[in-house]
Amino acid sequence: MIESTNQLVSGAKRLVAPAVIVGAFALGAALFVGHGRVHAAAAMPMDEGSVSALTALDRAMEAVASKVTPAVVNVAVTSKQSFDADDNEDGDGGQPQQQMPNLPPGFQRFFGPMFQTPQGPQIEHGVGSGIILTPEGYILTNNHVIDSATQISVTLNDRRILKAKVIGVDKLNDLAVIKVDAHDLPTIVWGDSTKLQPGQTVLAFGSPFGDFPFSVTRGIVSGLDRPNPYRDDPRKPGAFIQTDAAINPGNSGGPLVDAHGELIGINTFIITSNGSFAGAGFAIPSQIAKSTADQLIAHGKVEHGYLGISMNDVTPANAHFFNLESAKGAIVAQVTPDSPASRGGVKQGDVINELNGKKIVNGSALQVAVSEMPPGTKIALGVTRDGKPVTLDLTVGEYHGKNEVAANDNGGGPRSGKLGLAVSDLTPQARQQANVPDDVHGVLVNNVRPASPADDAGIQPGDVILEVNRKPATSACQFANQVHQDESGNKDLLMLVWSHGNASYRTVHTDQGDQNG
Repeated sequence: MIESTNQLVSGAKRLVAPAVIVGAFALGAALFVGHGRVHAAAAMPMDEGSVSALTALDRAMEAVASKVTPAVVNVAVTSKQSFDADDNEDGDGGQPQQQMPNLPPGFQRFFGPMFQTPQGPQIEHGVGSGIILTPEGYILTNNHVIDSATQISVTLNDRRILKAKVIGVDKLNDLAVIKVDAHDLPTIVWGDSTKLQPGQTVLAFGSPFGDFPFSVTRGIVSGLDRPNPYRDDPRKPGAFIQTDAAINPGNSGGPLVDAHGELIGINTFIITSNGSFAGAGFAIPSQIAKSTADQLIAHGKVEHGYLGISMNDVTPANAHFFNLESAKGAIVAQVTPDSPASRGGVKQGDVINELNGKKIVNGSALQVAVSEMPPGTKIALGVTRDGKPVTLDLTVGEYHGKNEVAANDNGGGPRSGKLGLAVSDLTPQARQQANVPDDVHGVLVNNVRPASPADDAGIQPGDVILEVNRKPATSACQFANQVHQDESGNKDLLMLVWSHGNASYRTVHTDQGDQNG
């Protein structure tokens, strides 16, 4: 489950003492076992070379921490949320559940009911982190840290507490710049996240759980270019840095730095099953954060470029459907009418593999690159269309909101078995009930069997299947014929699926023949 990292976890303090007791018990048990059975380690002679190497590493990390820590801040926010008991649908006896706005699915549970009243406004307190960018007090943090805040307080490393104001926010990238009234503050140096490599040492700073300000943890870069996990809005760019440096609630907005102490990421979320760190933390790379921060400081807003397309990554499972020799590129699943992409000649089913002469590995890479371009930028897209190369000249537009599609949606991970899918004709009545626009044509998904190939591919009731294996699905009967009479010899079906205003390609794997139902 995806979790943000700017709020306190209910009951965190209660876990401290038991954890100490368990730790002491475990240590005692280890000593007891060691006393009776293990002597080799204690008997080994000291290797001065190894000790010196470890000591040198410790000193290097200490130097980095002492360099970065003065520029790290604790960000405390207060906000008011209204609650009407009549709106409660949770069956909890009328008690309101803590809600934070604009968070992706799975985030709400993380916050817990900290302050509750039967009805009327709730006072909410949140804690996050930030990093000082300029001596004049401009501070970079996550948007979800300060979103809807009525009051923001910043605690500096010298323990001064200052009021802060919001300079600007970038909801698409989940970044915000705030400012305190101060001068000659310590700052951090920007690093280059494009030069990172898996295995590289990194340090994460912040205020875990709100009670431990100016903490530092050490780890490595676990992965790069991780995709967008925000399934509430696939338009948000990905390219996240994954790290095993411990990131916990309260670390949101804190810096991720390299061995030089340079800022290469902004800690943003964790993937966890219990609300605390589980070895998978994620940071916004500096290549995105610096551009956003510079624009927010200069103009108070960010202008994002957009093309007006929805994309899927090319994978080994779907490459052959598009006559591709390699599994690289971004498949255009949907083109928004009267968008830069449509005006530039981009078509559904095109595979974008180059941007201004540079190779495009996947949809996320294209999405991030275009998003960071100023509107009005001229670009050249290298496209494979029906197996043939095509070059298209476009002008990047300006992103204004959810109606302008620039999404990368890769669906779910398929397994084997029957299709597990029931569809019906998209009649006017069905279209109205499912809230499907008039310009969407296909068959309506009525039911999806749990754990079926269709379910694994991310298809849900209410979706509309537009195509099967690159051919239009015009009726339920014709759809069934397409599924049953596929003569390609493949055990996979490529479906173009419209869901919640977005179209994306889904590869459905089958092993035992497919059926409707």
